[in-house]
Order: sequence, then structure tokens, then C-alpha cells
Amino acid sequence: MGCTGDPAHFINNGGRRIPKVAPAVLKFCEGCINGSLKSVGVGYFGAKREQMAGGSILIKGGTIVNRGQRKVGDLLIRDGFIERVGGTIDVAADREIDADGCLVLPGIIDDQVHFREPGLTHKATIASEARAAVAGGTTSFMEMPNTKPSTLNQLLLEEKYRIGAAGSVANYSFYMGASNDNLDEAMRTDPQTVCGLKIFMGSSTGNMLVDNEKTLDALFAQSPLLIATHCEDEATIRHNAALAREKYGTDIPVWEHPNIRSAEGCLRSSSLAVALAKRHNTRLHILHISTADEVGLFRNDIPLEEKRITAEVCVHHLTFNADDYARLGNKIKCNPAIKSEHHRSALLPALLDNHFDVIATDHAPHTAEEKAQRDYFKAPGGLPLVQHSLDMMMRLEQAGQIGLERIVEKMCHAPAVCFQIDRRGYLDAGMWADVVVYDPRTEWTVAPHNIRYHVGWSPLEGQTFRGRVRETIVSGRLAYAGGRVDESVRGERLAFRR
Repeated sequence: MGCTGDPAHFINNGGRRIPKVAPAVLKFCEGCINGSLKSVGVGYFGAKREQMAGGSILIKGGTIVNRGQRKVGDLLIRDGFIERVGGTIDVAADREIDADGCLVLPGIIDDQVHFREPGLTHKATIASEARAAVAGGTTSFMEMPNTKPSTLNQLLLEEKYRIGAAGSVANYSFYMGASNDNLDEAMRTDPQTVCGLKIFMGSSTGNMLVDNEKTLDALFAQSPLLIATHCEDEATIRHNAALAREKYGTDIPVWEHPNIRSAEGCLRSSSLAVALAKRHNTRLHILHISTADEVGLFRNDIPLEEKRITAEVCVHHLTFNADDYARLGNKIKCNPAIKSEHHRSALLPALLDNHFDVIATDHAPHTAEEKAQRDYFKAPGGLPLVQHSLDMMMRLEQAGQIGLERIVEKMCHAPAVCFQIDRRGYLDAGMWADVVVYDPRTEWTVAPHNIRYHVGWSPLEGQTFRGRVRETIVSGRLAYAGGRVDESVRGERLAFRR
């Protein structure tokens, strides 16, 4: 085989040529290695030279779950990538993991988290929440722009990437934010190196509401990359809030939250986003669908690869309903709101029949003191979830409500397809080695001593789960094992094949 370092074997990533497949399956001449491969640098093809030479890991005897199938076998990782999958692999490796009786899963890709850095680091940091993520089996995350300052220009966006490269144990990408007045700056975003453009079509934490109709139309018409939307109609929210003030004064109970941020408001805003996307053939991804009313907006008669409009559902909307406000109060106050059982019970069937495409967390931590405020309008919306998303979904699997293969599809495969992520989301030879070893036999209870979020609390405290993440491998390096995070591991900046 001759040198394969010709242009056909590379994609352009911000001016740098990135190999399309793992180095294990390519052969390069010295000039190609000294040129294109060395130009990749930090954050793409092995964030550090020592990671490129990260050695080998052999996972023995686990049940490998991939592409809708389960099979008992071995998996070999070398220099950051999966080299062999399945059967018996008898080779020497730098580290061997006995996975007998365990599940071997692709790393979870969470397409919606809020890690609060910069500017809100009393709630979280990119480093702290990445540690929580890998402890729960999430190996890649896409983080939102409503920080302080909001990520509304390219310099601020690259600063977040710098923070991620310096401190994230998980793989990372950061959304560019949209506002009523940054259209030109947003259009400069590189679709091959940034996950998407986030548009808040309803107000939430931060001040990034886009409510100018001309701006919205221009964003949908001109965006060079996927648009991810938070859809709640602001006029509906304000009207409902005024009615609640008239009824309760300032002492509005939290169970009014789904009446204020109502199903009607969600449907109105999501319908507008879908109409704009259809008008302009925009690649649209609507986040955290929370109502039965919105299911019909999305198609399930074509493959995910062909969809221009996709939808995400979150673990808390699948788990909680409005009755839980009496027990958990502001701990489960979030935007869009957790709603009645009528709505909750419609979400999982819509996920299973492919109206919804992706499972995520919308991980959004606030301090216990902030959440404890009695004034409805001061207590912020959002809850920490990224450490426990797999546990929550496995509980549904154990109850017979969803199959393990579908969990892997919706948490690992589908996000990779939806965002066109380069070489992640599957346990295939040549893919980046993002791997989770999950022990289904372990029972444990969520408690303050095992909660890894910076804020130190979870709405799941006191709940017992069966099954737990035992090891997490991020881009070929063991990031979590034995209940400990290796803080020396650094994740990679995600790249996209667009």
C-alpha cells in the first residue's frame, strides 16, 4: 500500500487537514506525516502527543452493545482508536479490563448541557461537570452559550474552547449563540469545528432571547450549520405569569410552573421554528420537547440521516411529572417545565417510534441556596443531571419500557448521526475509542458523598439504582475507574463531517 496522504483522505477543519479515518488503517509517507498529520495539533487528532502514543487497552469478555446488536467478546483499543471488536482477542496490551458480566457501550454523547463557565463558576465549571459526566458514562458533550458573558462572538467562543482544552476530561464542543443583533458574527461560525448555533426562542437562564422576526428569519435562511432551538413562546409565558400574579401575588407555588410555561407556549414556538426551517430548508434541531402536542411536528417515516428537522427529549421530562412538584419543589423547576402525566407519558412512545431522535440531559446546575428561594420569579430553572442520565434510562430498561439497544441508539448513535460527528458514537474499528463498561449487578443509592456536581445536590438523592458505570474511556484513555476520575486525562475537541 502506498502513501494515502492525498486530499481525498482528509477533511478541512478550520484550515487544517484532518484524516478521515483512524491512523491505524492508513499509511503515510514521511512528508505527509511531517505536514498534514503534524498540522492537526491540539484538540483534534490526539490533543497531545503523549495521548497519540496513549498505548493500548484490551476489554475482555463483556457484552458489546452496538448497532442494535449484543455480542459477548473482546474489544481492543490502540493509540486512541478502536482497533478490533468482537470475538476473542489474544494480544498483549498495556491495560486489560475484565468485563465479564458487564455491558460494553459506546460513550454517551450529550448534545445539551450548561456547564456555566465563564462567569457563573459558583454553579459549575467546565472541568467539574466534565468529571461528573465521565463518572456517569458521558464521554462527549455540547455546551450552551448562555454564560457570562454570553457566547455571541468568535473570540468568546474560542475562549470557551481554550477552557475546554485545558480542563475537560470529556470530549467537548460549544455552541455559538444567537441574539437579535449578532447575525453577521453568527454566520462566521465554522460548521466543521462547532456543533451548532443556539437560538433561544423563549427566555431562560441568561438574556439571549431572540424575538425579532426579521432576525429569526435571517438566521434560519443563512445559517451555515445546524440550528438548535429552545422553543417557548414569550408572549404566552408573560400572559400566563400575569394571570398567576393576579391569583397569588408574589407567593406563586412552584406547581404553577407548567401552567405559566405551558404546553400551548411550547407548541406555538416549536411550530414557528418548524415553519421557518421548512421555508428555508434549514437544518433544525429542537431541544427538550416536553409535550404530547408537539409530537406531530416531527417525521418518523424517513431515516435520521435524511431528516432536516430533528427533536431531542430529556431524561427529566421522561422521568418526572407535575405531581412531583409537591415532593421536590424547585429542585425540578426547569424550562421548559415538567408537565402533567398526560404529557410525560406521550414522550417515551414518541422516542421509540422515532418522532424524537436523541436523548439528552439539559444539565443546568444552580446552587441549593438559589433553588431554595421562595419567590417563584427568583428561583432559577434547571437541574443537574449529566452524571445520572444513563442510570435514569437503565431504570426504564429494567422496567421493560425501553430496550438497551434503543438506549444506545438514542444516546450514542443518533447524536453522532444528527450532528455528523466525526468517528464517534459507535463501537466500530477505526472509531475514536469512547467506551463505557457498565456493571448491571451493582446496587447503589444517590447520596451527597457520591454526587460529583459542583453544586453538590441532585433531585435523585435517596433513590437506589441497579447498575452503575464502572469504567469510562475517553478518546482511548481511561478517564474513570474504581470510583475515581483521572484528572490528567484531556478530552478532544469534537470535529464534524459537514
